[in-house]
Amino acid sequence: MILRPYERTIFKRYMLPQRGEGFIFVAAAFSFIAVTLGVAALVIVMSVMNGVRADLFDKIVGLNGHAVVQGFGGRLDDWQDVLNQARKTPGVVSATPLIEQPLLATSNGRVEGILARGMLVSDIRRNETLNARVLQGGLETLTPGSGNVAIGSELARNLGAQVGSTLTIINPAGRSTPFGTVPREIGYRVSAVFEIGVYDFDKAYVVMPMEDAQLLLLTGDQIGMIEIKTTDPDKVDTILQPLAEKLASQAVISDWRSMNSSLFEALSIERVAMFVILSLIVLVAAFNIVSSLIMLVRAKTRDMAILRTMGAPRDAVLRIFMAIGLSIGIAGTLFGMVIGFSLLYFRQGVLRSAEFITGQPLWDPSIRFLSELPSKPDPFEIVGIAVMAIVFSFLATLYPAFKAANTDPVQVLRYE
Repeated sequence: MILRPYERTIFKRYMLPQRGEGFIFVAAAFSFIAVTLGVAALVIVMSVMNGVRADLFDKIVGLNGHAVVQGFGGRLDDWQDVLNQARKTPGVVSATPLIEQPLLATSNGRVEGILARGMLVSDIRRNETLNARVLQGGLETLTPGSGNVAIGSELARNLGAQVGSTLTIINPAGRSTPFGTVPREIGYRVSAVFEIGVYDFDKAYVVMPMEDAQLLLLTGDQIGMIEIKTTDPDKVDTILQPLAEKLASQAVISDWRSMNSSLFEALSIERVAMFVILSLIVLVAAFNIVSSLIMLVRAKTRDMAILRTMGAPRDAVLRIFMAIGLSIGIAGTLFGMVIGFSLLYFRQGVLRSAEFITGQPLWDPSIRFLSELPSKPDPFEIVGIAVMAIVFSFLATLYPAFKAANTDPVQVLRYE
């Protein structure tokens, strides 16, 4: 908004508190603070929500792929042929055979439910999610017949296990005897501890070579599923449609949406709800701008009347008050962005400080799924928040500005 020289002079004079106008200045300051807090809250919450979704997606998909081919009854016969068909499907980046089975594990006199995961050694070496998250030991020790396994950090903590500890895995479906079925128990050495960052994975996963998993579960050469990664996770259903038609008689394909539908749908709903609720803070700030400008117009009515008698047009008065309201909104938006990004940058320290002050765990991995508070600002979303705040501020200036512009000098100065 371009102001003429005399309009800029009046604008600067009205932006600073004059004698007897302290209350108007306080109201304008509260409007500025409200816009700042509203924008900062939106930036922080939306960035954290985006970070949670992106982090969950990366870690869940990094370990489980974009889709899985599961055989009927939990067993996939002729899996080598299915694996070749999956790898030849256009749009498929990789296909990995897997065995996953919920079992029991004991160590140091403690018992926990686990999810035994058998993988080919070559796939273990190539898995970026696992290799980037090893806390102790190394995955290179996982070789067929070595008796070594890698376990999640939360499982290690619950069992009191560490690298070198013995982990006994219990398979209830053991061998049959005249006295009934005897559970199968095999002892393994913990050679690596990893932390994926998803609590449910870290508290349950035990990774071992495929051959060891088949021996533990007595499955022979069968596997349970094939994990598939595609070029575009958002088009996974379209990419795998031809494969699904070929395997309709022996397997079913489930993509990441169906396997985690409730989680991602809940995140989407919560994200929209938080945006709407926090946008109300900016809307309230806009009402504060309206009230402060109305008070300023009432205090400056005589000044506007004199200015009009001196030849100032209505649009000059209109621009002055609109510039004042917009300045509050723009300044509040900029300060809100600075505060929001600063808190996001130091979010872990702020979170730990808040937990220390309150004495309560504000980010419990068992509830939040992730072990750390993530953040991923979306540039388009940030621009949208800034535009929304400025538009609300602009709309808040219209009524007071038009009221000031329509001041009748004759009525105001009649008795002067």
